[in-house]
Amino acid sequence: MAKDERRRGSLTAFLKEEAGAKGFDVCRVTHPASIPQAPQRLSDFLADNHHGTMDWMAETADRRADPRVLWSDVRSIVLFGMNYGPDSDPRVILERPDRGAISVYAQNRDYHDLIKGKLKEIATRFAARAGEDVKVFVDTAPVMEKPLAEQAGLGWQGKHTNLVSREFGSWLFLGSLFTTADLAIDVAETDHCGSCRACLDACPTNAFPTPYRIDARRCISYLTIEHKGRIDPVLRPLIGNRIYGCDDCLAACPWNKFAAAASEIKLKAREDLKAPPLSFLLGLDDASFRAFFSGSPVKRIGRNRFVRNCLIAAGNSGSTALIGICADLCRDPSETVRGMAVWALSCLMPRGEFEEFAAERQEENDAGVLAEWRLAGVL
Repeated sequence: MAKDERRRGSLTAFLKEEAGAKGFDVCRVTHPASIPQAPQRLSDFLADNHHGTMDWMAETADRRADPRVLWSDVRSIVLFGMNYGPDSDPRVILERPDRGAISVYAQNRDYHDLIKGKLKEIATRFAARAGEDVKVFVDTAPVMEKPLAEQAGLGWQGKHTNLVSREFGSWLFLGSLFTTADLAIDVAETDHCGSCRACLDACPTNAFPTPYRIDARRCISYLTIEHKGRIDPVLRPLIGNRIYGCDDCLAACPWNKFAAAASEIKLKAREDLKAPPLSFLLGLDDASFRAFFSGSPVKRIGRNRFVRNCLIAAGNSGSTALIGICADLCRDPSETVRGMAVWALSCLMPRGEFEEFAAERQEENDAGVLAEWRLAGVL
C-alpha cells in the first residue's frame, strides 16, 4: 500500500510540475465518479430546451454526463486552469456603440489550440513516465469540465454557471487529461457565492431563470456564437454592441478583485480586437474576414454570422454614418446578412427615407429576408 501511495504521489506531483512549466496556473485531480449529480442536471437542462439549437449536447448526453461512458478505462481526471483575466473592466467598451465588443477570451489566439497543444506535450511526457494511457480534451469534447473542475478543487460553479476561483475569479480556461493511472485526489471546492447575485443582475437578456441555471436561448454568447439562425427581434436591442460573446456576468463577479491580469506572454490581447470599429467590420468579405481573424476563435463562426452580429450592433448604435454600408449589405449574397441589414437600416434611417429605400429594393425571394421587411413594416 505504501508503495502505491508513493507512486500516486510521485505521478501527481510530476503532472503538477509539468502543468506549471507549461504555463498553467492551477492543476488539480478528481476521480471519474465525482459528479453523480451531473446526469440529472443535464437531463433537466435538455428537457427544458435550454440548450437551444445545440443539438450535439443532446446527442452526446450519455458521454457528457459520465466520464466513464466516454472512456471506460479512465481512473483519474486531471483538470488544468489557465488565467485569462483582462487588465481592465471589459464592459467599458459598451459605452462606445460604434465599436464592436468582442469577448475577452476571443481577443487572443484560439485557446483551444493553445491549451490542447500544451496538454498534448504534458500527456506525452506523463504517459512515458507512468506507462499509462492518456486522453486530453479541451471544451469541444463531451466533457463536463466545470463540474469536474469544482470536484477537483479549481473553483466552484457560480450562479452564472461558470467556474469561479478564489484566486482567478471568473477568468479560467479549462482543459482536462483523462488517464488510466491512479493519482492522488484533491479536495473539492465549496460554493462561496453566498447571497450575491451580481452576475444574475448583470445579464442584459435575463438568461438565468434561476440561480445556477442558464437558458442559452437568451444568452448573448450563445446567440452571437452558436446560434446560426434568425435572432429574436425582442432580444436584438438588448445585445447592444456585443458582436462575439458577452462578458457581463463574468465581469460582475466580486471574486474578480482577487484575480491578477493574465500573463502577457501567454494571452496578450490583440490591440485591433479590443475595440474594432463597426464601419471596418461591416466591410469584411469572406477573404478579408478570414485574414483579419486568423488564429482567433471568431473565425470559427464564419463571415456571414459575424456580419449578422455586427449589423445588430449597427442597428443599436444610433450612428447614421453606418447607413450607407448597411444599405449595401441589403444586396449581400448571404440571406443571413441581407435580413439583418434590413433590420439595422430600419433602426438607423428616418422613416421616410427607409420607405423610399424599401420601394427601390431589389427583388427578394428568401423567406427569412422577407420576414425582416415585414417586421420593418414595409411589406
